[in-house]
Order: sequence, then structure tokens, then C-alpha cells
Amino acid sequence: MAFLLRRQLNDEEKQTILTRFGRKCFATGHPIPESETVQFDHILAYAAGGESTLNNIAPMCAQHNKEKGTLPLEDFRIKLKLKDFFERGERQTLRHLLTYLHTQGDIPAFGCSVSLTNLSDGLIQIESSNMKHLGMVYTCPVTKWKYFYCTLDASLIDSDDEDEDSAGLQPRYLIQDKVFSMFRHFQNNTVMQPSIGRIVNSKIRIFDGQHKIAALLLCGRRQFECKIYIDANIRLLNQTNIAAHDAYAQTRFFSSVMVRKLGSQFGEDFEHYKRIEEPSPKSESGFMEYLTAIDKSATRGDLNKRFRSFLYSSLIENEENKLKPMISSSNRRSDANPITMDMLEKSIFSTLLYREPLPHNMTTDEYKRDIEISNIIEVMNMLHELSLGSWNPASGPTDETQRKLSRIIGSKSMMAWAEIFKDALCGKLELLDEEDRAMPLYRKLTEEQIRSVRKMVERLVSWSRWRAPASDEIDRVLAGNKKEIKDWFRSHGLTTGYLLGATE
Repeated sequence: MAFLLRRQLNDEEKQTILTRFGRKCFATGHPIPESETVQFDHILAYAAGGESTLNNIAPMCAQHNKEKGTLPLEDFRIKLKLKDFFERGERQTLRHLLTYLHTQGDIPAFGCSVSLTNLSDGLIQIESSNMKHLGMVYTCPVTKWKYFYCTLDASLIDSDDEDEDSAGLQPRYLIQDKVFSMFRHFQNNTVMQPSIGRIVNSKIRIFDGQHKIAALLLCGRRQFECKIYIDANIRLLNQTNIAAHDAYAQTRFFSSVMVRKLGSQFGEDFEHYKRIEEPSPKSESGFMEYLTAIDKSATRGDLNKRFRSFLYSSLIENEENKLKPMISSSNRRSDANPITMDMLEKSIFSTLLYREPLPHNMTTDEYKRDIEISNIIEVMNMLHELSLGSWNPASGPTDETQRKLSRIIGSKSMMAWAEIFKDALCGKLELLDEEDRAMPLYRKLTEEQIRSVRKMVERLVSWSRWRAPASDEIDRVLAGNKKEIKDWFRSHGLTTGYLLGATE
């Protein structure tokens, strides 16, 4: 039955739609109360090819019909579905989405095991418990790795995340806006490039193109064009993948993801280095020389970047770190995750962490890297317990406590007070030598010293100007550069002397 877009549905037509869908909002499937008037809208917009028939009309509650704006109804439903998915956690990958869709009943299975059988004429058979696929095997002219192209069912793919039995190559987390925009794009446009994965323990894991597959899944697609490596060298493939998503990428890594990926790879190599007999004695600087020898493609700058990422990851991912839930997985801070990796790197890590490879023998008491990590986490936890743990984005900027905390963890603010804090810390620990001052927490602290550090943190977060009214000069100052902020802090009482016990 056809009807004009601008005319109202009659009662019979409305009843036909309600009989088909029930008195449920098409957006989420929730019941529409009898006290509320049912509204009706196009599932697929006419402008997008939707037909002007009752088969393309669905019931809507008033709230969702208003919220959807100009979005087609089906697109709005997917937008709400994505919102529900991303609210379940911050670090979401394709595997999380596959799990979500599976629990929703949208896909019957994913990540099923496969077996590979080489056939004649360069063909390979990919077989699972309920299906068979054929692909053509190719050889990379540079690495000699074998790979094949194939259209794979959703039941055969998984995300290349880290597991207990294998390191993952998945370089990024899903970005909500990117998935949704690609979902809308793929409704009317073709896919230009296949997703890329590898065989891991008889499973196909995707490490490039997860946003593409995520968007296609939401479009209703259940088969995906893929390029799958069969026998790639995991180390070189990981380095290639990181470069593809960093130096040569159109969409850059998130800083915290880069830290985790590089830190994880570096950590595995570090553990292997400590187990081998030669060279001896073992040290961080010796490890860097070892890496230079076995990885000819890596520059010294590359290795230093991996080393620092390893140290940062050791701090951020530590189970004892109470600030971890506040650290954003993206390059941007959010209300729920107001601290970024960049902020930490340029403040607490740059002042309290010694970030160069050490020559100290790791089998002797001279080597104190674990103690340094523990000390810095102790300071971060003090910040959490004495102040930042009260962060509550729901309270808004008019709340006095939230206003204070926002000032403390402002990007330039952290950089400025971290340097003042380091100077006070060196004074409290009586560190006069330049080398000692470069590594202030690379030492075993006494209980008395720990109490003194805690008192300094307490004085830092209790500085009176943090609680100044919204119209105070401090907000204008904190928008400036680090030097100006640091000078202003000192001129208004936030000095090393104050942190050590003097009055403001």
C-alpha cells in the first residue's frame, strides 16, 4: 500500500504497523506505554532509497523520535546500539563487538577454529566445523611470507587481541564516531581494501581493518574480504603493523595504545634477554645493545621509544595504580577519563621517572628499577587518595571540589607543579648531586621519607588557590604556557618551600 510522505497515516494503517511490530519502539525495542502516543517514521529514509509503503514504516516513542533528528530510523537504531556497546567499557576492540553481537543474538558464533589444506594450483582450503572456503596462496617478494585472500564468514574471524597464550597485534581500540560514520558510508559505497589478519593457534585473527568489519557487521554483512598471513614472523609483522598505524597512518595511534603495544613487545624481548646466558652481566643498556644487534631495522630512536613505552606501561598498567581508571585510552581527555598519556609523560613521568637505559647490573642491589616504579605508583596513589579520587564528572564545573580538581589536572598545570614538586622532593631527600636529582625515586625510601612525601602531596593538593571561585585569575593563567604558570604558582605561594612546610 503506497501513500504520500506528507500525509498522515489513518487508524487502519497505524494498526497494521502495530500488528507487525507490536507496541514497541523500533529504536531499542522497549515497550511504548499506553499513556504515550505512538509516533511513526520511515525505517529507511526516502532520500536513501526507502519506499513509500507501510513496509517501510515503524512505530517510535516520542523521545526517540525527537532524538533521532534527521537520521534515518535504521541509522538512529544503530547509533543507539553503538552507544550501548561503548558504554560497557572504554577499551573496546572488534572482539568485544563480536561478543556483544553474539550475546544479542545477531551472529551465531565467531572465532571458530579452522584447518588449512594446501591444494593444487596454489589454492588453499580453509575449513571449519560447518563450512569450507577456498583461497589463492601468494608469497611476499620481500619477506617470503605466505598469505591468502578469501571472503570469510563472521563465524571464522576474531580480533587479534592479547591472550594468555599469545601476544596480540591489534594496534587500536574501536572509535565510536568512526564506526558509525563508516556504517553510514558502507550502506551506499563499496569496500576498497580487505581487512588483514593472521593464523594464530588455528584461528583467524584480524589486526588491520577492525573498524571496517565493525561497520559492515552493523550494516548486516556477515562475510568479509580478508588478507590472511599464514607463517609471518611475529616480531617483524608487529613492527610493520605498528609503523603502518603510526608513521605511515592516516589515522594515528592513540598515545596510550602505542605505549601498551610497544611496551608489551619490548617486555617480551626484555624477559628473553634476562633468561639467555650471554651477554653477562645483564643491564638495561646492555639490553639495548642486544636489541640493536638482533633487530637491524630498528634505529636507536626506535629502541629508545620502545624503552620509554615499556617504562610507561609498567606504571600505567600496574594493578596497584589507583589512577589507572582515570587515564584516557585516547589522545583526548574526557569527563570520565580526564588524564591523558601525554599529560603524564610531560609531568609526573618526565620529573620522577628516570627514562634512560641504566648500566646497573640487574642481578645486584644497585639495580632499583622495580623500586623506582613502586615509588612512583605510591606517589600517584597519594594523589588519588588525597584528592583526585574525588573526581566526579557528574557534579559539573560549578561544584567547588570538581573545579579544584580540574585545575590540578589541567595539562599545563600538571607540567608546572610537577617540576616544583620534584625540586621539593629532591630537597626533602637531600639530593644534591646532578645524577641523583635526575632519578629522585630510584632508591629505597624509609617509612619516615614516605610519610614526608605524603605530606608534600597533601600540601600540594591543599593549596588555597585551587579552591578559588570561578572568576579567579587562576583560570586565565592555567590557559597559558608552562613557564608562565610555574612563575605564577611561585608568586602565589605554591613553592618548594611551601611543599616542604613553609606557609603560603
